Amino acid sequence: MKPFLILSLYFLGATLYAQNELLCQGSYWTESEAKVVMEEFKSEWNSQADWEQRAAIIRQGILEGLQWNRMPKVPKKPKVIISPKVNKNGYAVQNIALESFPGFYVTGNLYTPLNLSPPYAAVLSTHGHFEGGRFTENEQKRNAALAQMGAVVFAYDMVGYGESNQIDHKMPLALLLQTWNSKRVLDYLTSQKDIDPNRIGISGASGGGTQAFVLSAIDSRIAVSVPVVQVSAYFFGGCVCESGMPIHKSADHQTNNVEIAALMAPKPQLIVSDGADWTKNTPSVEFPYLKKVYQTYQSESAIQNAHFENEKHDYGPSKRDVAYRFLSQKLNLPRGLNTDQDPYDESTIDVVEQSDLMLFHGGNRPKNELKGNEAVLSYLQIQP
Repeated sequence: MKPFLILSLYFLGATLYAQNELLCQGSYWTESEAKVVMEEFKSEWNSQADWEQRAAIIRQGILEGLQWNRMPKVPKKPKVIISPKVNKNGYAVQNIALESFPGFYVTGNLYTPLNLSPPYAAVLSTHGHFEGGRFTENEQKRNAALAQMGAVVFAYDMVGYGESNQIDHKMPLALLLQTWNSKRVLDYLTSQKDIDPNRIGISGASGGGTQAFVLSAIDSRIAVSVPVVQVSAYFFGGCVCESGMPIHKSADHQTNNVEIAALMAPKPQLIVSDGADWTKNTPSVEFPYLKKVYQTYQSESAIQNAHFENEKHDYGPSKRDVAYRFLSQKLNLPRGLNTDQDPYDESTIDVVEQSDLMLFHGGNRPKNELKGNEAVLSYLQIQP
């Protein structure tokens, strides 16, 4: 480390190399500290080969921090329970649950295009800590719009939300379970004959953004990523489902969510930020670092930032619009948006009641499901 950086970190009170704790949670650094740390990260590599060495360490740190190798062996194609299609305007909706591992289920909705021929692109749709989860108007509009454009969209619950109620959301392994669920949704989508495995994207806001960039960092099957209002140099996520396991730090390395997002390089990625939360510095702090990583691959055009200085922490209409344009282009959606078009018309989307999107409304849960935190922890035999 360069002397001036050592002094800067000292005077800022940063504990990057002094902490005993491996968990990096919430606003782990101040904004000023994070700027200094990003300069230090930048000084650690200069070429694509250098970055790839660092990237390998970061990726391995995520897998080890998650205890990924402790997860049980599962069939490549998950078992599913799925309802009949309900046809809408240009898309259809089904309620679905897939078995993530024996006795543990991912619950959600499958939105599919109508009047188009396969193969289709696909999008994993994650949600954050917004009341209502995948049932909100914002989520329903986003998922249905992408299906109208030509993508199969799998929208699924965070653990402890919606119908994923086998465990509490803040149980100690939430980050592992959510990431594993995302992997299993990806397993399902890539096993479908009508889906193009080379055109798969992921997007979500807030905690859903964390899910997007973590999965993209460790699973090369994701071709396009759009994490919304979450990639921050100083904020590591305020919930155990984002930072409750040591994926950012080990005895041998330290990283942050900017570098985890950078593991997507050189594949297309849109970082969406706003002026009212921990992404307010994205144009000046986080995005330049990401651009530097992409520049080493000669793929600077593949990384973009849409910053909404006067907006808040959400996945609102303007944020959805830029996501539609990016995903349309990068996933080659046949009815998608071109950059010179007006905003996508969401008025034809049918926003329905929560009960209409629930597979297990009124009961009928799978007979083999594990019930409660202790049952899941006991089955996995993984210590938090």
